[in-house]
Amino acid sequence: MRLASLGSGSKGNATLIRAGDTLVLVDCGFAVRETCERLARLGLSPADLSAVVVTHEHGDHIRGVLPLARRYHLPVHMTFGTLRAISAPNSRHSLEGVTVQEVRPGRAFSVGDLAVMPVPVPHDAREPCQYVFESGGRRTGVLTDLGSITTHVTEAYSACDALLLECNHDPAMLAAGPYPFSLKRRVGGDLGHLSNQQAGSLVRVLEQHRLQHLVLSHLSEQNNTPAHALEAIAAAGLDDAARVRVACQQQGFDWLEVN
Repeated sequence: MRLASLGSGSKGNATLIRAGDTLVLVDCGFAVRETCERLARLGLSPADLSAVVVTHEHGDHIRGVLPLARRYHLPVHMTFGTLRAISAPNSRHSLEGVTVQEVRPGRAFSVGDLAVMPVPVPHDAREPCQYVFESGGRRTGVLTDLGSITTHVTEAYSACDALLLECNHDPAMLAAGPYPFSLKRRVGGDLGHLSNQQAGSLVRVLEQHRLQHLVLSHLSEQNNTPAHALEAIAAAGLDDAARVRVACQQQGFDWLEVN
């Protein structure tokens, strides 16, 4: 397995998971042209993709999904709740010409060489879920956009070989930052986004000896810094520059091998 990112943050998210000839794009928060440019940095084009898997309907995750899928004839996997959200009467999204496969949280499905487990998470979306991908006995988890760590989340992600983990904000920076109070309450709430310390609480109970790569993701540009995020993860027992890195908004990160 391999994983890479086209970008991670509030301005757009897209993650690539590869196993054999299968290449899955998790979310696409960029317009089609920008997505193509970001794929080209990795020597890829949309024609190389096998499918798009969607976590939830927020714009920084779904902006380019349907236009990309329509243009390149890609199947899109999403929950029924997410589908309902983007097909609501006031939605600006069009499903015309797009093949949608329904995802049921907790029920695994396959995309080529990848087994995919959808994991329901607490977030302020219609039916959000994150994913654990498995191939050849290796497991890669994608876990962003959730406001709290549930027992189910802990169980689903404890035995990953690679993990893309949200470290959205530092609580002190969020409290002192420019957001209005209502947005601060949303971001820091149980249906919002993980703080560095919440991410650290999950890292403490992971099978750390198994984890080859931990990528800290979805960092807020206003309410966090890479140094704050890395410090919280180091305090949780994983202070290893060879295994821990930070995904950025502009560059994401290059391919990481999961052996």
